[in-house]
Amino acid sequence: MTRLHVDLYSDVDTRPTPAMRQFMAAAEVGDEQKGEDPTVNLLQEMAAELTGKQAALFLPSGTMCNLIAFTVHCRPGDEIIIEKNSHPVHFEGGAPAVHARASIFPIETARGIFTAADVDRAIRRDDPHFPKSRVVSLENTHNMGGGTVWPITAIAEVAAAARRHNLIMHLDGARLMNAVVASGVTTAQICSHFDSVWIDLTKGLGCPVGAVLAGTKDFIYQARRYKQLFGGAMRQAGIIAAAGVYALRHNVERLAEDHANARRLASALSEIRGITVEGAPETNIVMFDIAGTGLTRAEFFKRIESRGLRMSPRLSSTAVRAVTYLGIDAGAIDRAIAIVRAAVA
Repeated sequence: MTRLHVDLYSDVDTRPTPAMRQFMAAAEVGDEQKGEDPTVNLLQEMAAELTGKQAALFLPSGTMCNLIAFTVHCRPGDEIIIEKNSHPVHFEGGAPAVHARASIFPIETARGIFTAADVDRAIRRDDPHFPKSRVVSLENTHNMGGGTVWPITAIAEVAAAARRHNLIMHLDGARLMNAVVASGVTTAQICSHFDSVWIDLTKGLGCPVGAVLAGTKDFIYQARRYKQLFGGAMRQAGIIAAAGVYALRHNVERLAEDHANARRLASALSEIRGITVEGAPETNIVMFDIAGTGLTRAEFFKRIESRGLRMSPRLSSTAVRAVTYLGIDAGAIDRAIAIVRAAVA
């Protein structure tokens, strides 16, 4: 296998820094399942304060955060209104249907941002033939939209529409801190429009595992029961929770570096013949199309990977995604640009 020199496949490939590893090794621990791990409790308190919610719950993954939130919010046969290319629609194994026993109403958008009018149109009539509209779910930033940031005005308008119809608002915050850094709007301001929210600690924040779900005390009480039911309870989890504590203290503002590297990469790619970049990156994700190069995506990937660069496929056949994150510096971006130029020459 060719050794990768630059891996832009996803920000899930972020590695803990030596300083984070040292902090983890020194963490005070206890039985998380009994609520006795002081580092887990600290992380949950920090997340609740950051999001402006009453309580929070440390979980193994963001997918479990979505799954538990939907299961708490929904009854069998309820429907979740969500953008059609959101993570739970494509990449969570059908979990809303399997565990929450909820169906999906997908809203089609250009880059992941829908409107209050879209919500109004999605509401089901009160009729036993139809699912019951129950939850409106947003993803901020929107991954498949190209790391797009939801404007706070758009969030407020969608939330107002949801309230008019007595719907629950849920925020998929896999890259929420990227949105915060890019927009300048505080985490609490964004989260104030939602009943449940979660923050991923991996990706750009650099933790090896984990996410934190937040909401009211009653919501988190119910969520904890499903955490146990779904096998998410842990023992001395302070070792991994410590990474989240460190990340929230040290790795949030530095996300701006990833955004700058993404803009630099997109600008250079747009100058390569045959490559079409889909808009200026708002955060750390660059979306582009290689149809104009005359290469299939398989051929393109073979060429760049033989030179030590990896990127990821998107849903359409010639679409490619590149993601910047902690550990990808300006020099790595320069190498990636040179490799792509050589591959399509």
